[in-house]
Amino acid sequence: MSVIIRTSDTKDLNQLTDLMYQYIVDFYERPKPPIEKVHHLIETLLEKKKGIQYVAEHEGELLGFATLYFSFSTTKADKITVMNDLFVIEKARGTDVAQQLFTSCEKFTKENGYAHMSWVTAPENKRAQRFYEKMGGSLGNWLNYSI
Repeated sequence: MSVIIRTSDTKDLNQLTDLMYQYIVDFYERPKPPIEKVHHLIETLLEKKKGIQYVAEHEGELLGFATLYFSFSTTKADKITVMNDLFVIEKARGTDVAQQLFTSCEKFTKENGYAHMSWVTAPENKRAQRFYEKMGGSLGNWLNYSI
């Protein structure tokens, strides 16, 4: 399967919205955010100032996306990227689509002078954990909390 990995574009709005709802509601079983908020997030990422979003496309169909947010690390006294999302639709899982999206995020991080790329996944998402270990990631020493 020939897949193109590229940054998202305004023409992706509808398909990307659908993918994000699959990710948020179907995969992570979270409440469905209002479409206005999802569109605002996508539009913010299109500006490429606070983050960037990559999509995987095959014959006009989006198969997945990865989102990098730009942040800082006090302990490194440097800028970092946070890969907040990596999602691939079911039929494209087990192919190299996730690897291509991950590699694009990693390449962006290195080429743009960020100190490192970090990410989190749900404790029960064992498939993602195996994937991240395969990609060279290691479990960090920090515990993540939210409120």
